[in-house]
Amino acid sequence: MFCCNAIVGTSPNLQFVKRLKPLRPFSGLLSKVKPNCSSHSFRFSIPLPEAPTRLSRRILTPLSPGSMLHDNPAVSDVYATAISFGVALSLLRLWQETAKRGIFDQKLNRKLVHISIGLAFMLCWPLFSSGSQAPLFAAFVPGVNIIRMLLIGLGIQKDEATVKSMSRFGDYRELLKGPLYYVSTITFACAMYWRTSPLSVALICNLCAGDGMADIVGRRFGSKKIPYNGNKSLAGSIAMASSGFLASIGYMYYFSSFGYIEQSWRMILGFLIVSIATTVVESLPISSEIDDNLTVPLTSILVGSMIF
Repeated sequence: MFCCNAIVGTSPNLQFVKRLKPLRPFSGLLSKVKPNCSSHSFRFSIPLPEAPTRLSRRILTPLSPGSMLHDNPAVSDVYATAISFGVALSLLRLWQETAKRGIFDQKLNRKLVHISIGLAFMLCWPLFSSGSQAPLFAAFVPGVNIIRMLLIGLGIQKDEATVKSMSRFGDYRELLKGPLYYVSTITFACAMYWRTSPLSVALICNLCAGDGMADIVGRRFGSKKIPYNGNKSLAGSIAMASSGFLASIGYMYYFSSFGYIEQSWRMILGFLIVSIATTVVESLPISSEIDDNLTVPLTSILVGSMIF
């Protein structure tokens, strides 16, 4: 019997094992030998070292909430679409009520709709699955509003609350311009670029946060006008560039936390260039003739396509 690092037996031929010293190359291995006592045999249990595990940061990405809604990606996208509709509709109803009750100035109320709807919708993008059909499901949310703007703007459908919350002067035909360009831009960015492209982030953030804050700040602190355009203020332009840039950085970190894009200083610099470019174009006299809901997205696409 071989037990407790000692050999006990009646055979004299085994006594010499007591005097053997472990050979140096195997000393580390023998020190880990765990004897298994038995009345008739010797059994050794030798632990083998575990293979090192290497975790790749690029491969192991956080789990998307979209995969938690349902195991089937298509069904999950249906749920995500319903949730996105609910969020957008809730915000729209909120601003309709504030416009109806006169809580805010009509122009301010319109810009609050302009800022919040697009940014809140983009927050819902991680709810969608990673399937190829996901951006189309997501684009369906603002796409429905394209039809809605056309129906109201053409006078086919009557909706005074929407007209009051989205138009500048209360004319339903205004919805065929700025509001229609707005929802069309978000639909295009969602379907074409989606959450894996910094271009969609730059486009929507400069359209919503940048352009929206430019009007709000410019009306209150825009006493000093830009020399080449008396309709635009220096304060409004600074607010537009900084708001669009900061919102882009915020959404870069947001989507990066889900593993959709990889944050970098190069991307941050690209966001800064796009925000400055859209601000410069928006400050030009041509912006008085062409709606900024059209010039800002076009500039974002042109400049962003050369950077990202």
